Amino acid sequence: MALRPIDNALPTTPERPKKQAKVVVPIQKQSDSIVNDENKAPTAADATVEYILSENLKAVPNPESKIQSLIEELESKDWIKVCESLNDVRRFALYHSTLLLPLLEKVVLVLVKAMKNPRSALCKTSIMASSDIFHAYGDKFLDFPSDAFDQLLLQLLLKASQDKRFVCEEADKALNAMVGSMTPLPLLNKLRVYVSHANFRVRAKAAISISNCVSKMGLEGMKEFGLVELVQMSADLLKDRLPEAREAARSVVISIYEAFTESEEKKQEAWQSFCQSNLSPIHAQSIFKIIPSL
Repeated sequence: MALRPIDNALPTTPERPKKQAKVVVPIQKQSDSIVNDENKAPTAADATVEYILSENLKAVPNPESKIQSLIEELESKDWIKVCESLNDVRRFALYHSTLLLPLLEKVVLVLVKAMKNPRSALCKTSIMASSDIFHAYGDKFLDFPSDAFDQLLLQLLLKASQDKRFVCEEADKALNAMVGSMTPLPLLNKLRVYVSHANFRVRAKAAISISNCVSKMGLEGMKEFGLVELVQMSADLLKDRLPEAREAARSVVISIYEAFTESEEKKQEAWQSFCQSNLSPIHAQSIFKIIPSL
């Protein structure tokens, strides 16, 4: 006998469709030639570049002929050749400075470009070149009609502020060479804008260079820059984030105090009167605290 369908039987549950497995496509990372990772260790290619001390550089053979192709070689797409050409720049600065002088502004722009390059070896070699040309040309950097020197100064402050130690130390040497070879007052006018830079490390490096400039100046030079502005700048830096900036500010204050009170019989009274007349009470108090430690 045929079985009748049971109407109240449980309905069959349709089989759920299986989920499709997700396929994750890896995102290809940008190459090292594009990304500048400041904490990245030097590559094997970087290690092949020799960092030559200035005292070990030799004169350029046949310099009159070599100078004709120098800019073209500096603009090569082969970064190792650019490093070699930067060392040639250093040789010209040390031994044939008059030949390089007409090309100096173009060379500085090449240095700026090289410092921005992610190749550590190229960056460091360009910084070493800047030290040598500072020693060779000094105030001639201030004669550029363009902003080439301003670009170079900014790059040196940025490189001195980064975490990569062997680049940072070289940039510090270049900044010291700059301060040591240039007239303090015009250089101070270039540096002043960087004590308000957004990067606190740049502010600290600028403060150190300013301190080194001020230590070379007499009272008349300080007055020409603006004695009150110099003290106010120092008072602001005394509150800055990094101890290097604060220490540089204290050094500036001491230099100003010694120059300002050199011919004063009552040094403390004269200094106190000057600060109270030109600073807010809070800033004046912070400046006063520095002097008793002398």
